[in-house]
Amino acid sequence: MKLLVVGAGLSGAVVARMLAESGFACVVLEQESHPAGNCHASRDAETGIMVHHHGPHIFHSDNQDVWAFVDRFAEFMPYHHDVRSRTGGREYRLPINLDTINAFFNRDMDSDEARAFIEARRVQFSHAPRNFEEAALAAIGPELYGAFFRGYTKKQWGRDPRDIPAKVFARLPLRFNRDNSYFHHSRVAIPREGYTALTAAILDHRDIEVRYACAPDAFRAEQGFAHVIFTGPLDAYFAQRHGPLPYRTLDFETERHAGTFLPTASVNFPEETVPYTRITEHKWFAPWEQHASTIISREYSREAGPGDRLYYPVNLTGNSQRLAAYVADAKASAGVSFVGRLATFKYIDMDVAVALAMNAAREIARLARSGASIPAFLNGEFDEVA
Repeated sequence: MKLLVVGAGLSGAVVARMLAESGFACVVLEQESHPAGNCHASRDAETGIMVHHHGPHIFHSDNQDVWAFVDRFAEFMPYHHDVRSRTGGREYRLPINLDTINAFFNRDMDSDEARAFIEARRVQFSHAPRNFEEAALAAIGPELYGAFFRGYTKKQWGRDPRDIPAKVFARLPLRFNRDNSYFHHSRVAIPREGYTALTAAILDHRDIEVRYACAPDAFRAEQGFAHVIFTGPLDAYFAQRHGPLPYRTLDFETERHAGTFLPTASVNFPEETVPYTRITEHKWFAPWEQHASTIISREYSREAGPGDRLYYPVNLTGNSQRLAAYVADAKASAGVSFVGRLATFKYIDMDVAVALAMNAAREIARLARSGASIPAFLNGEFDEVA
């Protein structure tokens, strides 16, 4: 049985590999000249620095099945992600922890004192927080919210924080100790030779044929496949018949410098007077390497337009009707399944993308062998949408 996978990003590569190892021949179509999608990383020819071309990517997970899978294809190096925020002429640690609180308020509190101090500043609402701003005010109070999150959120999303769901802020930790680890997972690491090499290794199988530099609609002309696994944008599969689903895109301004530019890999700039959201210094992502020079990228967020690379889905309440129309179309389409962040219009971390792709591939293999129909969505996405 021959299957067509559209997209050689992380999701498409994992699906293809799992299916190939289950005895299915796969053809993978990719628009770009390389695999890995937004995870793409390659060495700069001049400096030898591994550059994360589409922003920082750190693999962090507690899922041992996911680690067992990716460890087969790359050497993962332990990594500690340290993030700072520069505001009001000073630099602070993120996520907000005891050091951040003491430095910002010019205090010297212990954990219990800081907890009580922040509790006194929290805004009390008569209802559960209804948006990002209310969630932030209820959790950390107006001073920390205004300094670290209001401006950054407006720049990142291009929307007032009051128009962003409260659950977005709920993902941001607040700590009353001195732990400055950005991620709290059992293992945090980065592949030594980058994510593009990792993805290429996943795709390296005798039953996988990868075709690069394909036209965006090349899949429509393909015939003779028992099933299609589509990992591109959900609205693109249907030629945006209901209009485009909203995304944010990013522009990167990259520079070379001598020595070192930042104290750590990533520094946020939350003030609205600064046009970019953060600066990334790429060599920090490979602390096991030594480089005399450096490469930095300033990151600018804006609304995605035709032809732009898609980064963050703007999944607000107002989009639900358009998204529901595409989901209904997908569920009514025979012979195709939608897998991955773009195809399900979700923001997901890399480990989650791998886990969902692994499960999708298992389900496709199981159903294909039994002769049963294969649904459009294989991980319970949009079960609530008729």
